[in-house]
Amino acid sequence: MKILAFVLLGVMSLLGVYAIFSIMIVNPRVVLELETNPEGDRAQKAMLLTLPSGRTIPVNFLKDDETVYAAADFPWWKELRNEGGEVHVLIRGQRRSGHGRAVLDDPGLRTSVFERLRPTAPAWTGTLVEIALAPVI
Repeated sequence: MKILAFVLLGVMSLLGVYAIFSIMIVNPRVVLELETNPEGDRAQKAMLLTLPSGRTIPVNFLKDDETVYAAADFPWWKELRNEGGEVHVLIRGQRRSGHGRAVLDDPGLRTSVFERLRPTAPAWTGTLVEIALAPVI
């Protein structure tokens, strides 16, 4: 029983260290790259998403006409529960606004999008986020 507790504590510690590393070291580099190199390889797969709280994060995306999809493996998607909220994106150097929502009620859509967005990820992971882009004025 003690061994299981130590293993569990170790796994949780590693996840915490990884989250801190991602937030403090990796994400700022990715943000800078997406802002300064909109034609780069990373910008072809990742966008910057500004949530209703004002927090900006890089996420992989799939654009389908005027709808953008993202997969959330961390709890940031909870800001977009229920009716969702206004978000802003930076996709390949283009800034757009839209309405984002976590898709919790359409497993068929989730499966269809995830097959294209993240085909190698385990099927049981992630929350689908759908962003309806506002018209360009």
